Amino acid sequence: MLVDIDNVCAYNALPDNALIEQWVTVSVDGLRGRAELCLRVVDEAESEAMNTQYRGQHKPTNVLSFPSGLPESFDPPLLGDLVICASVVAREAEEQGKTLQAHWAHMLVHGVLHLLGFDHVEDGEAELMEAREIAILKKLGFANPY
Repeated sequence: MLVDIDNVCAYNALPDNALIEQWVTVSVDGLRGRAELCLRVVDEAESEAMNTQYRGQHKPTNVLSFPSGLPESFDPPLLGDLVICASVVAREAEEQGKTLQAHWAHMLVHGVLHLLGFDHVEDGEAELMEAREIAILKKLGFANPY
């Protein structure tokens, strides 16, 4: 698993790279043999600009996912890009009474599942995606985030 991490915000309390790679690796286990992705950690202004441009939502958000759309056989096996707003993740963790590390793990798992084609628009899709998130997070030693 290769995760290219690009932190372009002033926030410094990120999980270390080894943890991020572990969380991503466990997220793709059984779904992909090899995979690469780019993680960009941004501030609220960049998150809001991207959320507005790509989702029509005029506010910063925790995680955005941009699947590569390349076939699995493409080498390197690029899943796509994740954009995480560090300050939104920190604020949500506090509001939800979670540890910062647990919420970071959840946002990475959630984003990776989107890159793999999972979604939560329809109720059935949401149940499937949430069940997978819960199972992955349990493997990683984290409680049910819901």
